[in-house]
Amino acid sequence: MTTVNVAVIGVGNCVSSLVQGVEYYRGGDAPSLPHPVCAGYAVSQVRFTVAFDVNAAKLGRDLSEAIWTPPNNARSFAAVPHLGVPVVDGILADGVGPGSADLIDPRGSATPEDVAAHLVATGTHVVLNFLPSGAQQATELYARAALDAGCAFVNCMPAVLARSPEWRRRFAEAGLPLLGDDLKSTFGATLLHRALVDALTESGVRLDGGYQLLGGGNMDFVNLQDASRMASKKATKVTGAGASTHVGAQYVPFMEDRKVAYIRLNGEGFGGSPLEVELRMVVEDSPSAAGNALDAVRHAKAALDQGVGGLLEEVSGLLMKAV
Repeated sequence: MTTVNVAVIGVGNCVSSLVQGVEYYRGGDAPSLPHPVCAGYAVSQVRFTVAFDVNAAKLGRDLSEAIWTPPNNARSFAAVPHLGVPVVDGILADGVGPGSADLIDPRGSATPEDVAAHLVATGTHVVLNFLPSGAQQATELYARAALDAGCAFVNCMPAVLARSPEWRRRFAEAGLPLLGDDLKSTFGATLLHRALVDALTESGVRLDGGYQLLGGGNMDFVNLQDASRMASKKATKVTGAGASTHVGAQYVPFMEDRKVAYIRLNGEGFGGSPLEVELRMVVEDSPSAAGNALDAVRHAKAALDQGVGGLLEEVSGLLMKAV
């Protein structure tokens, strides 16, 4: 059976949910999974090859163990057997923010050449980037390693890669697929916010501002307390929700991997009559991202099979917040 060989960068909550999801849906029963077969590949054909991280507590562990290592706090919904997939030292660069550095023991001595060697040795097809928001330099170094190793690259985070003409050109010239930037949740705040904006504007409502306020207790929210890292996240959020939207994020430890979103839209309807929409939603943050990540790696492998290089614009438009 042909497999989709996936390397993961950053063994956090999203990767925990992704790894669990592959096991959960391996048997073929697919409740709440939009695409049991995507781009010709079933979930059971997704195979993990190697994982990169800089948290000393995760290094040297099997991926099946590292996904439960603190500060990870994603919900457990599937038993994961020993995978034989090592978590190896990754590239540090700007991958650890000020707040995160207080919660982990950071390493990160690897070079792009080291990463490329691991990718080649493990027969990796697709590299899946789940670095924290704001890790622009680290993302570019991993992308370089993917190019050197002949792998597709899926940028699930807000770092500017798929939006960069230079990186688009490099992947196109190499004949390697690129997807990005910043993975949408299967059903999340940005999707719902965008749907509300579209519904109101199509009804003739003139929007004049609003907000999307987020709260959560995972490492993403720790990282977003740094203003410079929040700026990169806001850039992709605004792309999805409208330029006049205020975006904020608050770290609330007891919420763990749950995320609450408060969305408000202000506008004027017929005859200038005022209109206000307020909405609250609560989701498990990481499982909401895993479904689209599964689709992304399968689309990337299919493009690789077909010799399609460069940005996969249509797929990125469906699965990513900013293209």
